[in-house]
Formats: sequence, structure tokens, C-alpha cells
Amino acid sequence: MIDLDVFQQYGGRLFSGLLVTIELTVISIMLGAVLAALLTWARLSGPKAVRAAAFAYSYAVRGTPLLAQVFLVYYGSGQFRPELQALGLWQLFREPQFCVLLTFSLNTAAYQSEIFRGAVLAVPRGQMEAAKALALRPFLATFLVVVPQAIRHGLRGFGNEVVLVLKGSAVASVVTVYDLLGATRFAFQRTYDFQLYIAAAIVYIIIVELLRRGWNHLEARFRLKAAR
Repeated sequence: MIDLDVFQQYGGRLFSGLLVTIELTVISIMLGAVLAALLTWARLSGPKAVRAAAFAYSYAVRGTPLLAQVFLVYYGSGQFRPELQALGLWQLFREPQFCVLLTFSLNTAAYQSEIFRGAVLAVPRGQMEAAKALALRPFLATFLVVVPQAIRHGLRGFGNEVVLVLKGSAVASVVTVYDLLGATRFAFQRTYDFQLYIAAAIVYIIIVELLRRGWNHLEARFRLKAAR
């Protein structure tokens, strides 16, 4: 039987945790996309040393667990406290939510860069050659010809990454960030009511389903525009 008293008592905290989860997901995806764009340029057009460095970063991040990366930033930053204080950055790194946000952004940037790179490579080379034949500068040709087509190729992969970041945001709870899972665990430790975890799981499922349906609609619109 559902214990409504538990949800009435901790519902506000759970809702606040949900907002934190959404905030972590949205901000890390946006910051990660900016860094991923730079990594994509480095992998495709940068000098040899820059390409190697970008590949090494992407390989290292994608090859290690997100939890280990969170621990590395959150606990590891304390080892450099004097240096961070000298730079005026310790006030940021002492906050768990900042460390988590930084880690998520760096992590998703590596995955997004692979999605972006694959999408760009999926655009036929003849498109760029045709743009050059029309005397378009490389910068304009990239943004007017390559990028719109690459978006269509990478939209599905990007949507999957958004979902993965949303679900992966639950890792934040291990470093005292009260996201949805963290708030649920807080309430469970005081009530031992497993229905709280069931409710949290249902909320995650609903959000993922809404994202999936929204992304399918967005993809359909892109296909429709491309067909015209």
C-alpha cells in the first residue's frame, strides 16, 4: 500500500532533487557541446599534434568510468588546494555540484565529439567541393553546407547521449549532491520505505520517454525538411 504521508513529507525534497538532475543534464550537455565542437575541429582539421591530443583525451575519457572521473575531480582537487587558492578557484572546487558539473561536461564532450565527427564524415565530400566551386569560403561552406547535413546525421546519436547523461547524473549522489537519486536516498534513510526508490525510477522512465518522443518528433521534422 502506498504511504502518502511519506510522499507528503519528502515530496518537496524529491522535486528539488529532480530540478537538480535536470539542471545538471542541461548545463553539462550545453557546455559539453561547445567543447565537443572544438574537439571535433581538432580531430578533423587541427595540426597533427592537436589531433593526437584530442584523440588521447577522447580515448581516455571514454575508456574510464564516470564514477572514477567524479572521484578524481572531487577528491583529487583537494590535493591541489594551495594552487587552486592561489588562482582563486578553490571556492568553486570545494563545491560538490561544481565538481560534478565539470566532470559531466568533460565526460559528455568526449562522447559528443565522436558523434559530431561521425556526422561530419557522413556528409559526402562532393558537397564541400561543390561549395568551393561556388566560391564559398571554407568557413561559410562548413556552416552553410556541411553543418546542416551533419546535424541530420548526428541527431539520433546526440539524443541517445542526452538520455545517457540524464541517467548518468545519478552518479552525483555519491558526492553529496542532492539530485533526484540523492534526495530519494536521503528520504529512504529516514523512512526505509522502498516505494521512494520505485517512485524515483518511475520519474526517470517518464523523463526518458518524454525525451525519446520529443527527439523522434524532431528527427521527423528534419527528415521532412530534407525531403522538400
